[in-house]
Amino acid sequence: MAKKVKIMGIVNITDNSFYSDSRANSREEILSRVATLIEEGADIIDFGACSTRPGSVPVSAEEEWKRLEPALKLYRELFFTTPLSIDTFRAPIVQRCFDEIGPFMVNDISAGEDDSRMLPLVGKLGLGYIAMHKRGTPEVMQDFCQYDDVVKDIISYFVSFSSKAADYGIENWILDPGFGFSKTIEQNYEMLERLNEFKILKKEILVGISRKSFIYKKLGITPKDALPATTELHKLAIQKGANILRVHDVAPARELADCFFNSK
Repeated sequence: MAKKVKIMGIVNITDNSFYSDSRANSREEILSRVATLIEEGADIIDFGACSTRPGSVPVSAEEEWKRLEPALKLYRELFFTTPLSIDTFRAPIVQRCFDEIGPFMVNDISAGEDDSRMLPLVGKLGLGYIAMHKRGTPEVMQDFCQYDDVVKDIISYFVSFSSKAADYGIENWILDPGFGFSKTIEQNYEMLERLNEFKILKKEILVGISRKSFIYKKLGITPKDALPATTELHKLAIQKGANILRVHDVAPARELADCFFNSK
């Protein structure tokens, strides 16, 4: 099957990520979570050991690595046939992960802005790279939601990023508009409706909207109750050009993508 849409399954090796069911900290929890996501059809597994949700304070690099290292060893032993991405904005973490397991994809919420060493290192190691748009740090990012035109401004941001990435030999990067990061509820929905405009950059588009606050706050529900709305918005995202869905719930996303969008 030639897949138009890939599914990235989230594994949060944290104690404070906003959706508790995605958290896995012990060896047994990580094993169970990864095995479930792969069984349900994940094309990529995304490990994150430092929560960056709005309002959070990131843990130290040493704590991030302390959480990641045993998960990487477990992954290397048991799941290495499924591609892995690491959700981190720190270059030293990327280097340590590479030394432990070899090549993987870097999922960077800061598009290299939070660590000036990131893009040179990714280029040097030849790693896949996801560049996400945000403004400010997780603690204060929701204070930076002022745009002349949210979509046009973010496209301009990525035009500049593309030139910077090319300087380090990073050409085939993936674009993440950054839903929920330094955007208002209304801006998130506008980005989703106009997602097709990002195609002008000729990059794969990753959409990470699973159970996020702009969904559950708008509906007056909790993240636990937000799967039906998430699935509907995933369908819209794919229709508008999303190539990768980053999700907490692989099975419904896989069914959606394969039933309506992936050729057989």
